[in-house]
Amino acid sequence: MKLLYGVQGTGNGHISRARAMARALAGYDVDVDFVFSGRPAERYFDMAPFGDYRTFTGMSFVSRDGKIDMLATARHNHLAQLRRDIRQLDVSGYDKVISDFEPISAWAARQQGVPSVAISHQAAFSHAVPKHGETLINRMIMRYFAPTDYAIGLHWYHFNQPILPPIIDTTPVDKAVTPPAAERAVLVYLPFESLSAVSELLLRFSQPFICFHPEVNAPYQRENLTLMPLGKESFHTALNQCQGVIANGGFELPSEALSLGKKLLLKPLSGQFEQLSNVATLSQLGLAHSMDSLDASAVREWLQAPKVGAIGYPDVAQALAEWLVKGELSQTRSLFHHLWAQVDYPETVEESILDFNRSSIRMDPHPLRLQRLIR
Repeated sequence: MKLLYGVQGTGNGHISRARAMARALAGYDVDVDFVFSGRPAERYFDMAPFGDYRTFTGMSFVSRDGKIDMLATARHNHLAQLRRDIRQLDVSGYDKVISDFEPISAWAARQQGVPSVAISHQAAFSHAVPKHGETLINRMIMRYFAPTDYAIGLHWYHFNQPILPPIIDTTPVDKAVTPPAAERAVLVYLPFESLSAVSELLLRFSQPFICFHPEVNAPYQRENLTLMPLGKESFHTALNQCQGVIANGGFELPSEALSLGKKLLLKPLSGQFEQLSNVATLSQLGLAHSMDSLDASAVREWLQAPKVGAIGYPDVAQALAEWLVKGELSQTRSLFHHLWAQVDYPETVEESILDFNRSSIRMDPHPLRLQRLIR
């Protein structure tokens, strides 16, 4: 079997998820080629698991100071180049195309008649899951940005919908690359905020912070801040050893943090529907604190809050790899039941989850009847 795996490169979470899938698929007699789009080729890092991968310009949103800049986004994206890339990407030699919200591979598969599968958090929003700040434009983007024949959505809770738990990157950590004071520090990853604004916020506290940011080129210390450049090994080591995480409202980093029992303080990217929905959902589930701006009082309150405990998620990547290799793409019900039955939520949030499940969120008229909603 030969697969083409397209990955949205604008966020490191998509790439982290693809690494987990690459390791899982490596255990089968499958040839997998990877394509990435959404960022300049020179800005990808730690890409060894993907072999001889290809990159395209693709499409991405431009943010400034924690907000989506729609005018800059329109100027930055070149639709003519996107159409050329879709036409020129030959997928006829592949048995399936997998897309993690990557438009070029998804549209090429549709135009050339190759079966395609979405495996992404974005695919969950096609179901009746919590949505905050949704507009008609958001619905159109989720539906047409990277359309596929089949879709597997990923989320922190099932909401009685046919979606799966998160894919967690379980790469072993190397303590040799542990940044200073990692055991006592709070990990901060706010790439959509300016480094100066983040530093100004964190310097108000005596608490040690390890701040990873794309504006940092080499590690350095500034009072209670350890400033670090982006890097997979150092980041994962800090994540494993830190006291908690302050981040934007993406999906993969909170998923990994929750699986490790790290408490979360999240600041969504303003104007970004997915992040607004993520942060509101985790807050309602009792799994994270939130702030709408870089708010010192919110940080102070969160630092004093207790941890909620770790969520036990199963090996979703391995289950999906087996499902893809078997090729029974329409057979998903047993996969859903099997994986959600293994999820173990901490006792500290069980009541919040039960309350949320009883809330007024619209459910699918034919919900999954899981044997166990909460362990």
